[in-house]
Amino acid sequence: MGRLTGGDPSLLRRINSAVVLHALRAADSPTLTDLVKVTGLSRPTVEGVIEGLTESGLVVEAEVDGTAARRQGRPARRFRFRVEAGHLLGIEIGPHRIAALLADLGGRVTGSASVEVCATAPADERLDQVRAAVADLLKRAGVARSSLRAVGVASPGIVEADGTVRLGTALPGWTGLPLGERLQRSFRCPVLVENDANAAAVAEHWKGAAVGSDDVVFVLAGLSPGAGSLIGGRLHRGFGGAAGEIGALHLLGREATPEEVLSTTGEPLHPLDEAQVAQVFALAGEGDERARAAVERYLRRLVHDVAALVLALDPELVVVGGWAAGLSGVLEPLRAELARYCLRPPQVAQSLLGEAAVATGALRLALDHVEKQLFAVESTVTARR
Repeated sequence: MGRLTGGDPSLLRRINSAVVLHALRAADSPTLTDLVKVTGLSRPTVEGVIEGLTESGLVVEAEVDGTAARRQGRPARRFRFRVEAGHLLGIEIGPHRIAALLADLGGRVTGSASVEVCATAPADERLDQVRAAVADLLKRAGVARSSLRAVGVASPGIVEADGTVRLGTALPGWTGLPLGERLQRSFRCPVLVENDANAAAVAEHWKGAAVGSDDVVFVLAGLSPGAGSLIGGRLHRGFGGAAGEIGALHLLGREATPEEVLSTTGEPLHPLDEAQVAQVFALAGEGDERARAAVERYLRRLVHDVAALVLALDPELVVVGGWAAGLSGVLEPLRAELARYCLRPPQVAQSLLGEAAVATGALRLALDHVEKQLFAVESTVTARR
């Protein structure tokens, strides 16, 4: 490793570039004078950085309003970060659908795609549908695949750091699948894979119900609920990526399975899918006593699972998403039970992003990766020591 010195020119250039890029993204087409004031760098240094960033395609001179120019004479040159210099993808791979979001380098969504997929589709078929959906989205948006800077992918299951699904019971053939490696073959940019509930937690913190809250639990309430957690604004994955798998709690006490919890006949509900569960909730809404009892059992288990996580993490906020979030009566029982079991009950809110939460979180993961590449200086300093 090279020894870090105060006069290391390559490191100084990277630091200065990161500082100027931060200032450009935070301001509305600043002038060189503005950048000098904000960054504290000398004018020649800022000019040099702008020149280099322009050559790299990340910065461009901003257009000036013609009327203002005629009225004021020759205006000062202004610059902006080229959000169109690259693109990002956020992909959700779920049991029943595949969704993708396309965005520029500022995180602004410029296109989307969603396709239905059979719950029993094998892994190879599901991945083929992901590739087809992405190809269609890029074609419709007129974006070259080479323009992609990073791809975020969110899927059910326990995901290891290298993108391998260590355990994934919601999708056929998913356990042991090297998901990151398989998808990497379709892209020339980094592919980042994350658990779906974790991605949704990131999304709600970015532009959903958890904006402004750094200690958050997101509950993906489905047939087997999962959760994602932010501690101090950072995603908490656990040692092996299994943090938040609250759907397995019933196994500890050998309690009833989800098929038994949601049964209205005394026999396990089969098949246990969202259509069947939706029918149970619909009957409960119509006053069917057995269905109402099944729904009460489901809600009681859900709030107990969430309470266990709240007791462990003491979050400021619990956000409820997934298909169950739209069911009447979920939030109030959850608030009441958390007040009963927890020493400091958190706030409870419904997801603002709905079914877009998982793909949005995957997109944010891609954006985080690109921002780390563009703006991180600490990693460079560490590497050169």
